[in-house]
Amino acid sequence: MKAIVAKEFGPISQLQYADWPEPVAAGRTVVIEAEVVGVNFPDGLLVQGLYQMKPQTPFVPGMEVAGRVVAVGDEVTRFKIGDRVASVSSLGAYAERVGAPEASVMKLPDAISGQDACALLCGFGTSHHALKQRGQLQPGETLCVLGASGATGVAAVQIGKAMGARVIGVASSEAKREIARQSGADIVLGYDNLKDALKDATDGKGVDVAFDPVGGDAFDALSRSMAWNGRLLVVGFASGTIPKLPVNLTLVKGYSVVGVFWGAFTQKEPAVYAENMKELVGWHLAGKVKPVIEGVYALADAPAVLQRVLGRGAAGKIVLKP
Repeated sequence: MKAIVAKEFGPISQLQYADWPEPVAAGRTVVIEAEVVGVNFPDGLLVQGLYQMKPQTPFVPGMEVAGRVVAVGDEVTRFKIGDRVASVSSLGAYAERVGAPEASVMKLPDAISGQDACALLCGFGTSHHALKQRGQLQPGETLCVLGASGATGVAAVQIGKAMGARVIGVASSEAKREIARQSGADIVLGYDNLKDALKDATDGKGVDVAFDPVGGDAFDALSRSMAWNGRLLVVGFASGTIPKLPVNLTLVKGYSVVGVFWGAFTQKEPAVYAENMKELVGWHLAGKVKPVIEGVYALADAPAVLQRVLGRGAAGKIVLKP
């Protein structure tokens, strides 16, 4: 079969569309024929050796896949050939067929497209965990979302509204701010003079929960814009700069800085993760959340797509089609 292969850590341009061994259905493995494959910011970091985990090379990147079951291992009990499913794992999704542990696979209702399923897994899953478990967002609180037109940002805006928050979306261009506005943001801002803009938008009170997948100068602005008992969520560093926190600010302003690592959460708290996904799917079926799919590209185009995602040139969710 064909797959996107990282033969060694290095520039994204070195990824190859090449032959790769087909997955084997043994034990609790479910083999999925890919309908669509989700693209995520961490995929690009992973192939460059810049992510928290470093798999043995060569490897196939990619975390999300939606499609149909074509084979099951002899210990699989929940799935059969022909089932429509989605799966999330740390590696292996950028391929025509994907082998996934049974525990990481879920059945898809017919009402959810493969594209939306991929978006609900990592992007919406990250934002939901961030706001629910880590941020403990409450109805009526003010939520500020950086990168509000990206896959996790759109998700955070929509989930924030579903949870009853007043949402401020921050994005770098008018086109991206319009995406945040259409996703439900009550106020949209740019990054210029962000500290002053947030002070005005909150009548000087500050932000109760901040969702930051960007880092850099924007984090510095947030660190000075938090309300008393606020929660500043560290989600990622799309700017390429890991900021330094003046911890005296957390003391005098009385707020918390909280790390969000969704991948570890799914492994350490699988029962809570399963409940989260159940809630997200329910919200989607009820029309409370709806992923923004920017485009569908050929699997072979993965290197170019990843370059654009890492360059913060994408809006919403991008998927690949084998």
